[in-house]
Amino acid sequence: MKKFRSRWFRIGLEGATTDGRKIERTWLEEMAASYNRDTYGARINVEHIKGLSPESQFGAYGDVLALKTEEVEVGGENKLALFAQIQPNDALLALNKKGQKIFTSMEIQPKFADTGKAYLIGLAVTDSPASLGTEALEFSAQHGTLTSRKQDKDNLFSAAEEAALEFEEVTEQSSAFKELAARVKALFTKGKETEANFGDMGDAVTALVEFAEKQQAALDSYSAESTTLGDKFTALEAKVTELEVKLGTTQDHSQQPRPSVSGSGQQILTTY
Repeated sequence: MKKFRSRWFRIGLEGATTDGRKIERTWLEEMAASYNRDTYGARINVEHIKGLSPESQFGAYGDVLALKTEEVEVGGENKLALFAQIQPNDALLALNKKGQKIFTSMEIQPKFADTGKAYLIGLAVTDSPASLGTEALEFSAQHGTLTSRKQDKDNLFSAAEEAALEFEEVTEQSSAFKELAARVKALFTKGKETEANFGDMGDAVTALVEFAEKQQAALDSYSAESTTLGDKFTALEAKVTELEVKLGTTQDHSQQPRPSVSGSGQQILTTY
C-alpha cells in the first residue's frame, strides 16, 4: 500500500485568540522541540470529534509526523508559527481531492503529562473556520460548547488555519538513515544558535555523510562482486558443457557388452 506525507504547512500562530486565552510563543517552541510519536502521537480528526467506530466519519484521518517553528510576517508583524508534516490515510486523501476540510485547528495541552510543557495532542480538519474561530471559541469558554471534545478540560483549540495540503509519496528509507535524518531535523528545529548545538549539528551531518559513503561503497562492492560472480558462472557453465560432451562420448566399462548377433550366412549384424 502506498504511503503519503504532506509538505510542511502552517497549523498555528502565536497570539491567536482561543477561548479567551492566547497561544504563547513558548508553547509553539515547546511543542516543536518535544513532539515525538513514540511519546504520544497526535492523530487527525474531523471538527475535534473522536468517534469510537473505525467505520465512522469521525474516525482518525491520519497522523502528525513532525513539527517545526518558523518566523513569519502577518499583518506587518513578525510572529512565530508552528508548521506540521502529516501522514494522511485514504479518507483524508479523498477529502483533499474534493477540496473539503481545508482548515486545521490544534488541540494543545499547555502542561503535558509530568513535563509541565506544552504538547500537541491532536489536530482537527474543518470546513468552517468560524465554528472554531475566535468568536465561537470565546463563546465556548463561557457555555462549554466544545468542552466535551477536549481530552482534558484545560486543553484549548486554536483558531482554524487555512492549510495548503500537498501530499507526496513516501520512499522507504533504511532505519539507520531515518534515525540520522531525525537527528538533523531535531537540531534544525531547535533554532538556538549555540556553540554546543552547532557541534551536535556537525556531528549529525558528518554521520549522515559517512552513512551515505558506506552505502555507496557497499553498492560499488556489490557491483564488483556481481561481475566476479558472473565471470565465475560463465567459466563453470563452460566446464559443465565440456563434461556433458565427454560423458556422452565415453564408454561405460562397468556395463557388460551385448553379445554379437549373427544373421544368416554367419554375418555379424550387431555388436556393442
